[in-house]
Amino acid sequence: MKLSEFKQILSKQSNITFALPNATQVPSHFHVTEVGLVSKNFIDCGGTLRQEKKVVFQLWDANDYDHRLHPEKLAKIISLSEKTLNIPDSEIEVEYQGSTIQKFGISFQNNQFHLTNMFTDCLAKENCGVPEGEGSSKQPIQLIDFGSDTESNINNDNSCTPGGGCC
Repeated sequence: MKLSEFKQILSKQSNITFALPNATQVPSHFHVTEVGLVSKNFIDCGGTLRQEKKVVFQLWDANDYDHRLHPEKLAKIISLSEKTLNIPDSEIEVEYQGSTIQKFGISFQNNQFHLTNMFTDCLAKENCGVPEGEGSSKQPIQLIDFGSDTESNINNDNSCTPGGGCC
């Protein structure tokens, strides 16, 4: 979701709720402790120089139950951030404290914001020999799915073995 869409939705809300991907609600006494612009300059595995900019909201909750964040206050924080940091209309990424700082995308449905899982992907599939369409929606697999015929897996040219130099 881009910042402009978030602001449009926010302007129509009487309160703000966030749900984690597992449907657990972020406690209603959360704070948005940061609104920022993060720029990432990098080279992908195919050697292409890339640049990415995202608006980052950091959600935090503690034992402060008396200072709930209302939509008008968040709108003011966003507006000040846009002016001060020259924030463009970019995609939003949300940081939230789980067992470590977790990063999420964001969507809106059923009158609440939903934090959505994010995944890594190869950006240079054509240079890496990854077939188009693969890798963009990773599915967890069990090692047992590879079969029990270890000898044929080791001799397969597409396998990776300890000391084989493929990693």
